[in-house]
Amino acid sequence: MALLNVTSPHLHKPGNTGAFMRQVIYATVPGIAVLTHFFGWGTLINTVLAVLTALACEAAILKIRQKPIAFYLNDYSAVVTALLLALAIPPSSPWWLTVVGTSFAIVVAKHLYGGLGMNPFNPAMIGYVLLLISFPKEMTTWLPASGVTASTEALNLLQSLQLVFTGQISGVDAFSGATPLDTFRTYAGQPEVLDTNAVLHGLMAGYGWEWVNVAFLLGGIYLIWRRIITWHIPVAMLAAIFFLSGFFNTAVDADNYGSILFHLLSGGTMLGAFFIATDPVTAATSAKGKLVYGAGIGILVYVIRSWGGYPDAVAFSVLLMNLAAPTIDYYTQPRTYGHSKPNKGLAKRS
Repeated sequence: MALLNVTSPHLHKPGNTGAFMRQVIYATVPGIAVLTHFFGWGTLINTVLAVLTALACEAAILKIRQKPIAFYLNDYSAVVTALLLALAIPPSSPWWLTVVGTSFAIVVAKHLYGGLGMNPFNPAMIGYVLLLISFPKEMTTWLPASGVTASTEALNLLQSLQLVFTGQISGVDAFSGATPLDTFRTYAGQPEVLDTNAVLHGLMAGYGWEWVNVAFLLGGIYLIWRRIITWHIPVAMLAAIFFLSGFFNTAVDADNYGSILFHLLSGGTMLGAFFIATDPVTAATSAKGKLVYGAGIGILVYVIRSWGGYPDAVAFSVLLMNLAAPTIDYYTQPRTYGHSKPNKGLAKRS
């Protein structure tokens, strides 16, 4: 009987990069909706600006490299990079901040290394870190969440457009705000201030941010259900944050170290765990390696939040572990079919 010989990989269902990337985009919808509810239309405006900039930069670089433009634009990788960056920056960001960060992410962090699949670092986080280091004031100024006080309301579409493109809002002289992580870091060790600061007291964690993180958690569960990502990295990352925050909050000092829920449901924790750390190009690939990789990110997030120079640390933690991913994979290789033991590190191969 004749047998059909085909090479791997053997897929059980059809799929392509574009289809997988679209699922990631769909999974961000709950988070975008909640961000818009609490912080106004700025998130959507940033998203549109970032996506348009990413597509323009991608097309221009592909043209220069003499690559088929339509073919590569249809993989949606540029759109996902732009979307993740837009979700990470403040909704009040000026338009040029979004354009600069997205352009750098696509042109330098992605195509300078050869394009999709060649980049060693997460492009969205490279763009984010560039902006955070270069423009710290713009990147750390957040609008107060809608409802945090009786007089706080989310900006409407017109006000959001004015703020993004002019830096001013008609009838408003100034605005200021800080994330729960930034607020806790500023007043750590001062329980009289922490107990009365409204931004820290939502139902479970920081006001507004708790529901943003719950929304991204739901999106992440959707990605696992659709088998776009595996559970290893997000579970390992969240477990590391869970155990470290629990230990320092309960066994050391609750006034200086936030609670478990505060760390899990504040800042970019869930966005980082399910959408950023799981980037298949820059993350570890073996099952054991993913657990080590995710745990490393979680440990770094907590360490930088608690003792480092930045209140949130997802971007720096992911980039540092991107650097370690090849080594992690090298020492966590699975057993090859036909061998009794896996090849580990520098062990002699047979």
